[in-house]
Amino acid sequence: MTLKTRSGVKKRVKVTWTGKFKLAHGSKKHLLSDKSKKAKGRNKYGFIVSKTETKKIREQLPHI
Repeated sequence: MTLKTRSGVKKRVKVTWTGKFKLAHGSKKHLLSDKSKKAKGRNKYGFIVSKTETKKIREQLPHI
């Protein structure tokens, strides 16, 4: 039996050139007028997933 990829994870996670996983920050779709410029700036770029979370993501993306 083949392993299936979790499609939700596939849509939300990008793999960097070094093989690390990158996710986007949340809270940047709506209600932005109430957030400060500083909060929106902190939210701008994605973040690299920690080692413990990386193990879980690798299980959900078996073909990467």
